[in-house]
Amino acid sequence: DTSAGKGGATRPLVHPEFVHRFVSNCMSSCENIQDRNAQNRLVRLVCVFLQSLIRKQVINVSDMQMEIQAFCITFSRIREAAALFKLLKTMQ
Repeated sequence: DTSAGKGGATRPLVHPEFVHRFVSNCMSSCENIQDRNAQNRLVRLVCVFLQSLIRKQVINVSDMQMEIQAFCITFSRIREAAALFKLLKTMQ
């Protein structure tokens, strides 16, 4: 999301580097969870969150494309990860 700055220019409400690090941290948290049920739940949440960020153009997909695709492939057994992967492919 953006807000109007001086002269009508828009600027991000949250610094893109912060968003990138936050998303990366979420993805690595998913990979490190030992409990399979908790892992599946977190992966689903992260995927839905990422889809929302992408659709609202909060993140620049090209900056994280490879990282997100690798995450989706790792968790391809989860429906939301497959949907996120599909969304990324439609944007190429």
